[in-house]
Amino acid sequence: MKNELKEQLEKQSFIERIFEKGLWNIRFIVLLAVLFSILAAISLFIIGSWEIVDSIMHKNPITNLGKEVGVGGDNVIIKDHFPLLLKLISAIDLYLIGVVLLIFGFGLYELFISKIDIARKDESVTILEIDNLDELKSKLINVIIMVLIISFFERILENAKSFNSPQDMMFFAASILALSVGVYFIRIPKKKEK
Repeated sequence: MKNELKEQLEKQSFIERIFEKGLWNIRFIVLLAVLFSILAAISLFIIGSWEIVDSIMHKNPITNLGKEVGVGGDNVIIKDHFPLLLKLISAIDLYLIGVVLLIFGFGLYELFISKIDIARKDESVTILEIDNLDELKSKLINVIIMVLIISFFERILENAKSFNSPQDMMFFAASILALSVGVYFIRIPKKKEK
């Protein structure tokens, strides 16, 4: 095999060799996408962490979380936890999008530049085992679907107080059923083509 490749390289003209070498080296432009997706992921992790710290500092869950909502008589008072919960879910959303960007950056690097050798030493970590674009796409789709589910949950919590009729509750239940069925079908292992 090596001899055939060597013979083929010797038969190429000088211009063809230079052109193919330049064409092959253009793949390093992918490093821009890798670098900026990693920077974006780091930014999202920092912003998500800041949102959590900020929401806890300004809405201390023990002493003054949100506003008090009266229930029944004057003696029964519960705390409204929705503001803190929405901030935490929003932060989780940012973390998941950051994970999407990390997987994307690592996957592009592995596909176009080189395998990440240090990651291959730990055999228990399989997130970086990406051999083709379909595997990268599959991993990204799974995480993006989780982002969409968390976003849906966040929107439901924002609008939960406006559910007044049985029809609203039926639509809510149907949407949860649709999400569950979708996640079930995503989790079904695909048969590998031979």
